Amino acid sequence: MVRVAVGFGSNLGDREAHLQAGLVALSRTWDRIGQSSLYESAPIGPIDQNPFLNAVAVFETGEAAAADLSRLLAVERARGRVRGARWGPRTLDLDLLLYGDQTIETAELSVPHPELTDRRFVLEPLLEAWPGVALPDGSPLGRFLEGVQDQAVHMVGAWDVAWWRRLWAQVTGATHRRNLAL
Repeated sequence: MVRVAVGFGSNLGDREAHLQAGLVALSRTWDRIGQSSLYESAPIGPIDQNPFLNAVAVFETGEAAAADLSRLLAVERARGRVRGARWGPRTLDLDLLLYGDQTIETAELSVPHPELTDRRFVLEPLLEAWPGVALPDGSPLGRFLEGVQDQAVHMVGAWDVAWWRRLWAQVTGATHRRNLAL
């Protein structure tokens, strides 16, 4: 099993519903072991658009990174994600931030995410969901926070765990405590 960190983002429609749907979809096939609060951030790039709602969840998976990336892309498409302009608005954006202690460079995937250390809206929730996490070279990610403090990001609240447990029980018929541990 490999521990992976996934970044969630949305700035179209019901942002929280998109994030929640993504989390439920991924939790159906991966073991979720941590999640952050919800954070709101200003958009990055030249396109005028709404603020983003962001979060990070940490999972364990037994699949190869390429298969996990395909899963993320399928979940995005299921939520209506249309790839357009770079850094443009989106219903759901799922980024594979870390894949254990591995560095992966292919045409389709770069892990750790290339902009991980430059994005406060990723670092803060990642450190909340996975305290003490480090890059594959051993560099603690917490040391990068000081360099991004000028970015407009604020915590807006926690994902409602009780709501998740009820939804998960409805979706899966789960009654065992481990299956309800969202």
